[in-house]
Order: sequence, then structure tokens, then C-alpha cells
Amino acid sequence: MFEIKRTKSNNQNFISLVKLLDAELAERDGEDHSYYAQFNKIDNIKYVVVAYENNEPVGCGAIKEYDNETMEVKRMFTLPEARGKGIATKVLIELEKWATELSYTKCILETGKRQPEAIALYKKNGYKNIPNYGQYAIMQNSVCFEKQIK
Repeated sequence: MFEIKRTKSNNQNFISLVKLLDAELAERDGEDHSYYAQFNKIDNIKYVVVAYENNEPVGCGAIKEYDNETMEVKRMFTLPEARGKGIATKVLIELEKWATELSYTKCILETGKRQPEAIALYKKNGYKNIPNYGQYAIMQNSVCFEKQIK
């Protein structure tokens, strides 16, 4: 059985999944990891989604306000053994739906060039490349995307 639950950043399953995400990103990002890590704190994220398969947490994602019209997608992760089942797409769709319910009109996000699976996921789900924004503007290994959701 598959289920998606909306929650907040203090959810223990979310915290556990994010620890695994951070460990994976530390390997992929190499020397850039400490720069990226400062922007990935989960304190006070109000909008978190955790995906469960047979009551076990297998994936997560979050959104946080970037500006009055835009939510930023953060902390997307699926357990390696659960990948390839469409879980990340379901999480992403739920986050977009939630952002729409909150009256936001677009989502933006940053991922890394060393994460080709993530890039493919976002492109498959209608995200378009944009110039690197904010703190990622100076990062050559960042790739930024946006999607109009309303």
C-alpha cells in the first residue's frame, strides 16, 4: 500500500530521510557540499510530504516560500531501494498541489549537475531550466528549474 502524508519538518520520518539524503549529497557534491548544506536546513519548514510504502517511509520532499508567488522545492529524496517506482513524481505532484492550495503560482528549485536522476525527474514533470537564482547563481554545479503551477 502506498500513501502520502502532509506534515512539518519536525516529523521523525522526514528527519531520518533527510539524514540519508545529506549523506548521499555529501558524496556526490564533494568539496561543494558544505556550501550547499547551509541552505538546506530543515528547521521551521511548514510544508513537508512523506511517502510511505507498506507503512514504511520511502521518500520525502518539502516546499518553502521563496516570494509571494513562488514556492521553492526542497529536500526531495527517495530511498535507493524504492527508486524507479514513481515515488518522487508523486511527492512532487503533492507538493505542487499544496503550493497551489496556498495560492502560489510557480515552483522553483535547485539541483546539482551531479544528480542526473533529479534533473530527469524535474524535466519529465514539466520543469524548465532557468538561470541559477539567489545563492546558487555563483555555483557552476547547480542547475535551476521552474514550473508554473497555476
